[in-house]
Amino acid sequence: MDAASSAGLAADLLGVFFFAVSGSLLAARKGFDLVGSLLLASLASLGGGVVRDLIIGVPPAAFTAPVYLVPPLLATVLVYFVLSGVERVKRVLVVFDAGGLALFCITGTVKALEAGLNPFSAALLGVTTAVGGGLLRDVVANEIPQLFDPRDIYALPAMLGAAVVTVLYVTSTFTLVTGMLAASLVFSLRVLGWRYGWRAPLAARVQRDRR
Repeated sequence: MDAASSAGLAADLLGVFFFAVSGSLLAARKGFDLVGSLLLASLASLGGGVVRDLIIGVPPAAFTAPVYLVPPLLATVLVYFVLSGVERVKRVLVVFDAGGLALFCITGTVKALEAGLNPFSAALLGVTTAVGGGLLRDVVANEIPQLFDPRDIYALPAMLGAAVVTVLYVTSTFTLVTGMLAASLVFSLRVLGWRYGWRAPLAARVQRDRR
């Protein structure tokens, strides 16, 4: 395995870990047991990658490389022993979710481009990779998916990150440094958007008065 492949695998596994922690944190907040925590962590961290790999026609990495099963297990144990309460779970969950979102929109887009998809499709698949696991996590936990929450800009940072990476890749300027800068941009926008309540325009300009 060359240096580029090793860096890509490391970024992918780190993204898996971040999303796995977000899944276990949500399980803790919902009062799930340890098995439920592991399952939610696995769904959140591996779901988007499985969808990506199936679309590009390769065996899902989660089923062909056992190393991908380690981060969900590690996240479940970490949350079990470290988390002493749920008072700040939401804040920590957003931070880890932002980390997973940032890394997955980068690795997902690059994998799609390497598989031969056109730039537009690759960027779209990068966004799908980034938001897919979080969407499955929230639906299974009976939460309003952050992807559809009008009080958040969940998908917009991932869209921007996927677009930036696509441009970098097509112009042959994508490197480990530029990739991490793009991931930092996505992470920052996600956290700042949540912190300051940034919102995207609603589907209809005029809303009915809800009384």
